[in-house]
Amino acid sequence: MKTALITGVGRTVGLGAGVARALAADDWDLVLNYWHPYDERMFGGAKTRDMARDIATLTAELVAAGSRVWAVPADLADSSAVEHLFAQVAQEAGPLQGMVLSHCESVDSAILDTSLESFERHFAVNSRASWQLIAAFARQATDDGGAVVALTSDHTAFNLPYGASKGALDRIVIAAARELAGQHISANVLNPGPVDTGWMDDAVRAELTALQPGGRLGTPEDVAPTVGFLLSPAGRWVSGQLIKADGGFSA
Repeated sequence: MKTALITGVGRTVGLGAGVARALAADDWDLVLNYWHPYDERMFGGAKTRDMARDIATLTAELVAAGSRVWAVPADLADSSAVEHLFAQVAQEAGPLQGMVLSHCESVDSAILDTSLESFERHFAVNSRASWQLIAAFARQATDDGGAVVALTSDHTAFNLPYGASKGALDRIVIAAARELAGQHISANVLNPGPVDTGWMDDAVRAELTALQPGGRLGTPEDVAPTVGFLLSPAGRWVSGQLIKADGGFSA
């Protein structure tokens, strides 16, 4: 069996969960990283109790599909979290052949109202932790190498720290494709466009739907097959690319 780490899998409706289901169907064992305090901060209130059950519900679903699953909490804003995460992965799951970076810090703010704390937290989670994760993945890789896919975004204006830190992520992944190719590791960035995973209100949903050529927003199930292909042996020749699987949103 092959094993993949997926970060940012805190909710059953998220992109990470959609990717996990697709990989389970393709016979991957899975390490699911999550951090409930972030999910509660972003999607909390009345939904908090449901989110606390999500990781258990998703784990049971993936196990029923035939995968071995390890759910590992880690606060990726903490600079020591990746080291501890990979130590646990090595002990419990063994070497990884795939990694999907679907975690993020995402709090809207513009140039004039972004706080220093928010700016630094976005870069810690979206950029620094992603670099640490890719480096840790490379260090534990076997001779067969592996594949990395990172989810990114086109957000810029009025979402400064998120967009800027995702831009840094893009460059980190493209650098990894060149630097780690000798280890037979491919690395790509995937932009799914707007996917409604619970963060949109009705006005945002209507605005973005109107901009989609196909007249509907993307779903995690639309995005997951592309991730699965990039992790597969058939997709490993694709590397160092920023791929848009967004239903034509960016066309």
